[in-house]
Amino acid sequence: MSFKLLFMGTPVFSVPILQSLNSTKNKILAVYTQPPKKKSRGQKIEKSPVHLESLKLKIPVRYPENLNNDQEVSFIKNAGAQIVIVSAYGQIIPKEILDIPNIIFLNVHASLLPKWRGAAPIQRSIIEMDKETGVSIMKIVPKLDAGPYMLQEKVIIQENDNYQTVSNKLSILGAKLINKSLDLISNDEHKFTKQDESKKSYAKKVDKKESEIKWNMPAKNLIAKINGLNPHPGVWFRHKNTRLKIIEAIEINKTGAEGEVLDDDLTIACSHNSIKIILIQKEGKKILNIKDFLAGYQIKKGDKLS
Repeated sequence: MSFKLLFMGTPVFSVPILQSLNSTKNKILAVYTQPPKKKSRGQKIEKSPVHLESLKLKIPVRYPENLNNDQEVSFIKNAGAQIVIVSAYGQIIPKEILDIPNIIFLNVHASLLPKWRGAAPIQRSIIEMDKETGVSIMKIVPKLDAGPYMLQEKVIIQENDNYQTVSNKLSILGAKLINKSLDLISNDEHKFTKQDESKKSYAKKVDKKESEIKWNMPAKNLIAKINGLNPHPGVWFRHKNTRLKIIEAIEINKTGAEGEVLDDDLTIACSHNSIKIILIQKEGKKILNIKDFLAGYQIKKGDKLS
């Protein structure tokens, strides 16, 4: 049995999931995504990755500012969809839409629910140094990411993983699991497992204020933060009015005052141990390895970073 679907997604993470669904016998009637936005530099208006992919696949695209209006409620009610699949769409689905009869609403969520409900599950799992994460295929209910799940599968977080690498792994896994979920529904073999509310945690949206480095944390925690926020929004410090973003760093067994530059290779002291920067980016410039960066930019041993 094939299904008529609506898909809701926005970032790069959602693109392989959309592609996977499109490769099956199921029919995607329309795609919902976030509206085109102005890019910070040059103010060029850019469509979302899902929007661009939908155009390539010749699938109709809708991009309302808000789903909570009569026009969108009416469209979803009358589109003929049997299943709505959501993957990092970026909007809460209103209860009025969730209450439309004869439609199953499924979410491809990038965590092992009930851990890390919310907007930034991948970033939080890396920042908090989790050993594993995964994907949950869950039924959407009015309460945030609280619905029962049909499938879950784990992914190990490696020491050198960052947001980009983990996101890529989970996106591919999500593409596999959502098709498996549709097969289970088609064969009437699906069942949902209620989440354990006592084990829930929330992955709050990343605030840009989190990007500025505070040196009064252990080196291992700072590296986890660098990895969790790489590539966007990134983690940075200021040196003589220049903003420098750390792309990659390792922990070093050296001590000093918090924020002190300990050598000529840009090893910086934290509250416990130090970080040695491997890749760095000056604001508005390309990413450089530390040797090439220091050939053209001077940070002296003994400098104190705030």
